[in-house]
Amino acid sequence: MKRLFIKTVVAAVAIAAFGVAQAQATRTIKFANQNAKGHPIVLGMERFAQLVETKSGGKMKVNVFPAGALGSDQANVSALQGGTLEMASMNSGIFASLVKDFEIYDFPFLFGNPREADAVVDGPFGQGLHKRLEEKGVVGLAYYELGFRQLTNGKRPVNKVEDIAGLKLRVIPNPINIDWVTALGANPTPLPFPELYAALEQGAVDGQENPLATIQGAKLNEVQKYLTLTNHQYNPQSVVISKKFWDTLSADEKKVLQDAATESAKYQREQSRGAAASILDALKKAGMQVSELPPAEVAKLREKMKPVVAKHTAGVGEATVKAVMAEIEKARK
Repeated sequence: MKRLFIKTVVAAVAIAAFGVAQAQATRTIKFANQNAKGHPIVLGMERFAQLVETKSGGKMKVNVFPAGALGSDQANVSALQGGTLEMASMNSGIFASLVKDFEIYDFPFLFGNPREADAVVDGPFGQGLHKRLEEKGVVGLAYYELGFRQLTNGKRPVNKVEDIAGLKLRVIPNPINIDWVTALGANPTPLPFPELYAALEQGAVDGQENPLATIQGAKLNEVQKYLTLTNHQYNPQSVVISKKFWDTLSADEKKVLQDAATESAKYQREQSRGAAASILDALKKAGMQVSELPPAEVAKLREKMKPVVAKHTAGVGEATVKAVMAEIEKARK
């Protein structure tokens, strides 16, 4: 009887130990972003989480944290470098603070359409830029897209370039965005995204610029009356992982994450592009007044951006700008 009891205890301990080992074997990954649930970026992240769970046979689990739940992009970059956050997706231009060349992604009117953007980010240029993040403690896995940015404000319709002058506009906190808004005679106000809605509601800023899905997802139509379709910038979104965490993974685990990132990026861009027309419709129905700049005004807008592009070309480097333009030219042919 005593021997049977000991055997039972030993078996129970073994099962408990096996359970602990199993729990330890499951890797949990926090994946952060600024956009609201339902946004095409978040849909891409959720698809990534599903793919990782399937491809790893349940040994890796991804928890998605949308809507700035883990802090601003800037806070997320620090957490990635420190290894306290495993993954994030954010505007590629934000990484200009780590590698100056990333500023190229914020150049106004760089891409004419999504196909040109895909050719650049998926090609040697985009991959090469991600590679350069590694020495800064971040590993780039893929590019999602935020898409083409549009202008909103709560003061007046914008039908010509001059209508933008004097507006206080929230911008992503980086130099090129401050410069192009200044070039239009408006007042740039750098603000982290989670603070934007309140700033618009309280009148601390008059307007902002973001793609349609972000305007809808963050309910900015509740605090902004006028929407102007400008397509003035296209934002790729880097899907990144902490190098400290990456270096703890086996080759198989790295492959699971890389494959899932690549696959989810394709899905994410399809979601993003498929949703654009219906989102615009929904924003109109929600009461936003929509205007589109006529071609002559867009030409004027591009002209005003030229000195900004020239200034930042010097900062980013001629070689980087030439490399991007060569990829775009190839795509245009």
